[in-house]
Amino acid sequence: MDKRVLLPTDYSKNALNAIRYAMELFSNERCEFYILNVFHISGYTLDSLRVPETGEPYYEAAKKESEEGMERLMQMIQLHPQNDKHRFHTITTFNSLTEAIKILVDKKDIDIIVMGTKGITESRARIFGTNTVKVMERIKECPVIAVPSHYMFEIPREIVFPTDYRTPFKKKEIGDLIAMAKLHDAKINVVQIDKDKDGKLSRKETANKELLKEILQGTDYEMHFLPADGISDGINTFIEEHNCQMVAFLNRKHLFFGSILSNPLVKKIGYDPQVPILELNDN
Repeated sequence: MDKRVLLPTDYSKNALNAIRYAMELFSNERCEFYILNVFHISGYTLDSLRVPETGEPYYEAAKKESEEGMERLMQMIQLHPQNDKHRFHTITTFNSLTEAIKILVDKKDIDIIVMGTKGITESRARIFGTNTVKVMERIKECPVIAVPSHYMFEIPREIVFPTDYRTPFKKKEIGDLIAMAKLHDAKINVVQIDKDKDGKLSRKETANKELLKEILQGTDYEMHFLPADGISDGINTFIEEHNCQMVAFLNRKHLFFGSILSNPLVKKIGYDPQVPILELNDN
């Protein structure tokens, strides 16, 4: 079955870069790409008592602008070498981004979302854009890849997967990481970052480590222990030293990295992302 990839866009350079990344990442896969633009109407929010309808001037003007933007985007995509394995579908809609994505994930049975880390209006001080954070927080049915603004595609040969072994793993939540690794014969680097710097695991943590080994059987993986003053510094050091092209996070609320939305740590290592982030969900 073809892979179904959702590509949200606000027509920014960052969003275009993420689309190009997805096309390269899945260049050898049969893919249905769904490009989504959500348009807004100034003066109206989705919470307004009255929502503008089809035919009304403001609605039609915003819709037209969105459709023209999509046309320009498709012209840019067509400048890329044609890949017979890829088909594109375009969707423009008046909605909130997360609501529009939820509908499409369900309706089109989306396998993965690929988007930029920031949009047009995001401040430079903010590491993750608000929209990216919301999507990672609220969409639990499929993984999300967030691509940094100026990241030039590199085949992911080395993937970092940081953990503290505090909670047991499930095959289902690690499945997308294994699939990504197998797609490009990548090595999964499981990194235990230890702020205590003693490397000791409790009985429960040891059991969770053994469980992860079982789940990863049949893949190319290596387990590392990394003493570090901070998780952020530890991961960034590991990425540089091992020339890694992707980081995978398991987004479990209140555990280890905690919620991307509420935890400043992940906003910090949410990096000024140097490499794409694969966010996995604990379904």
